Parts: sequence; structure tokens; C-alpha cells
Amino acid sequence: MSNVEVRREGQHVFVASNGRGAEVRIGRKDQDGSFSPVELLLAAAAGCVAVTAETALTRRVGEFTAHAEHVSVEGAHELTTVPVSLDYDLSGLDEAQRAALEVVVRRAVEQLCTVTRTLKASATTPLTLPG
Repeated sequence: MSNVEVRREGQHVFVASNGRGAEVRIGRKDQDGSFSPVELLLAAAAGCVAVTAETALTRRVGEFTAHAEHVSVEGAHELTTVPVSLDYDLSGLDEAQRAALEVVVRRAVEQLCTVTRTLKASATTPLTLPG
């Protein structure tokens, strides 16, 4: 089970930390030096895909990058979709190898990427307040 704590460090400045000593600054979207909550969601989606696909991709094509973007209705406070893309060099692979790699990567992400699987399932987010 993963746990993350978010503590306030100043006006619109928060730090998320985990039990392994990692920290990330969270702020509003226009705040320098921090990720907005939406950017963290995007990072989680792209990061999960990258971690899940890493072994298959590095073995066959070497280095790669993952990207995520948000798509929402103007003024809406929710995302309608979170497209994730991978970027890597296919020049060293023939057509059959490319097709096989696509199958392996898609299968791994669809079966093992917790973040994108959760987004697809529209997980609930119960809010607990002191009481």
C-alpha cells in the first residue's frame, strides 16, 4: 500500500512526501518551482506507462520518453481524457519487430499500469474530514 502525505509550507505551497524520502512541490498552475495537481496526475499517468513499458522498450529500442497531456472542456474542473504517448526510435526494427513491440507494450500497459487502469475505471475518491 502506498501512502503520500501533503503538508502546507506557505500560501499555495505544499510538499508531498512518501515514506522513502521523496518529495515534490505542489502549487497552483502559475506557481514557479512546483507541479500543479493536474500536472501531477499527468506525471503519474506518463510515469506509470514509462515504468510499465521500460523493460520491453529498453531491451528493443533503447531510450524513450513518455508524455501526457490533459484534455478538458474550457472552464471545467475535470479532465475528459488523459492521452499518454511514448516516443522512441523504431529505425532499428523491421515491420514484424515493430508490430510485436506494439503488442507487448500495449498488453503490459493495459494489464499492469495501475494509474491508467484506475483512470479508465474512474476510481472513486472518498474525502475524509475530521469530525
